[in-house]
This record gives sequence, structure tokens and C-alpha cells, in this order.
Amino acid sequence: MEIINGVERRRRWRTEDKLRILAEIDAGARLAVVARRHDVSRGLIWQWRDAQRRGRLAVETPSFVPVHVVSALPGAEAMERVGGASCPGDALEGERSVEIVLPDGTRLRVAENIGAAALRRLLLVLRG
Repeated sequence: MEIINGVERRRRWRTEDKLRILAEIDAGARLAVVARRHDVSRGLIWQWRDAQRRGRLAVETPSFVPVHVVSALPGAEAMERVGGASCPGDALEGERSVEIVLPDGTRLRVAENIGAAALRRLLLVLRG
């Protein structure tokens, strides 16, 4: 059951759900029956079919991103001389920090006094 409240009165269908519904029709089920079962209009399913035929409805495939390896992080020597942390996560141990756990399980530990703009940039990068 899906509860729709607030200003938005339309359901937002995930691409995976659209493709699953279209697969039922491709397997031989009647469009009207599938539409009733999922409480979606037949016209919307036709739009999804058209989008699928034109290649506009596809699950985004995972891809690799370029990585640049550096020999040392800036300031790493200073941390070693002071007996500081060997990795960025350990650098916060002496400070008060906040740990943020994202829905996908990613953990982000930041200093408690991080600026809103910096935190926003970090979260945008993590979301991809």
C-alpha cells in the first residue's frame, strides 16, 4: 500500500518497477490486467513501453570512475612527525566528531564544527 500525502498527488515509479511491470506484459499477460493489478493507467504503461522502445527507459548500469593515485597526501609528513593519525579517519579521534550513516551503509565521520556548505559538498559527492 502506498500512501500519498502532501502537495504531490502522483506516484513516482522507479525505473526498476516500470521495467518489472513491462516484463509481465512481455511475458504474455494482458495489459489491462497488469494495469489493474498495479493500479496504474493503461496509457501510462503505453508511455513506458514507448520510452523502453526508444531506449529512454533503462536501468543505469554501474560504471567505473577514474581514480588518480598520489604518492602522499598533503600534510602527511607533518602528521607523522607529530605522531598524528595515519589515515584521515583517525585524524578526528582527538576532536569531537559526528558520524553520519547513509542509507547504503556508507559511514562518514566529520568534525562537529564542519560548515554546512562543506558537508553539502561531501554528501553530493557521495550520492554521485
